[in-house]
Amino acid sequence: MLSAFITHAPSPLALRASKAVRHATTSNPARFTASIAPVPLNKSVDVHIVPILSDNFSYLIHDKKSNVAAVIDPADPRRLLSLANSLNVNLTTALVTHHHWDHAGGNSELAALVPGIEIVGSAYEDAEAVNVKMETGTSRAIKDSDLSYTALKTPCHTMGHICFYFQTEQPAVFSGDTLMVAGCGKFFEGDAADMEVSLNKTLAQLPDQALVFCGHEYTVTNLSFAQSVDPSNPRVKEKLAWAKEQVANHQPTVPSTIGDEKMSNPFMRTSRPELAEGLDLRNASAAEVMGVLRERKNNFRL
Repeated sequence: MLSAFITHAPSPLALRASKAVRHATTSNPARFTASIAPVPLNKSVDVHIVPILSDNFSYLIHDKKSNVAAVIDPADPRRLLSLANSLNVNLTTALVTHHHWDHAGGNSELAALVPGIEIVGSAYEDAEAVNVKMETGTSRAIKDSDLSYTALKTPCHTMGHICFYFQTEQPAVFSGDTLMVAGCGKFFEGDAADMEVSLNKTLAQLPDQALVFCGHEYTVTNLSFAQSVDPSNPRVKEKLAWAKEQVANHQPTVPSTIGDEKMSNPFMRTSRPELAEGLDLRNASAAEVMGVLRERKNNFRL
């Protein structure tokens, strides 16, 4: 359960989130079998996990106080709109982490289906049908709601990639393809130095208890790789067993937490001497360790 991977004494809200995550699934019968349950960020805000495509996650954030919703990376807009309709909630906003088709490819269709919707994206790249662009460190509210969020630039996977941070009672970051559970996105446009800053400067400064909602279900493979490069890490072994159980039960492995990623994700442990020594990189910089890790992960197979 999620509370097993929170690195501090969990609040009652975190425990409620943990219970919800154990049951969070989707209508996709290939991977998930139970009904959707929300993950609470506070008493009036829930996050619905929405698996789409082959291994992607979208999300619907429901502000029950104003009865509006925002969706994250709406590559399957009809599924997300169907969920919004089933909740009888007004969908007003889409938040897009980066321009890749499996995250932004549904933007135009969503704009046609929901006239007037705000499609919010990065000021540092062009993504399909984005009509509001955010710079890093700036904040705005979901349309027709007072629920605010902040954009954080995290370049590497794409150079304009941004994450969306909600500073709610239970804080949460929607990390797209920058930070995965126990992994990170491929370096398509940036390099190891970029990812080192994005993960271990920008995202690592968030509260340890912040939930991490990432863009893909890669956790078992990521943790298997982590075990291969960090074999003495008990947290990796423990979480891998948990992740395998989640998958076997047709349940997702999101969200994680920033604190747990610092303990179990090798890409957030590039300054740890035991990891560098295991890679025979005793005198290497954190960015050099990051680069070697990514190269090895690219060639890793279960």
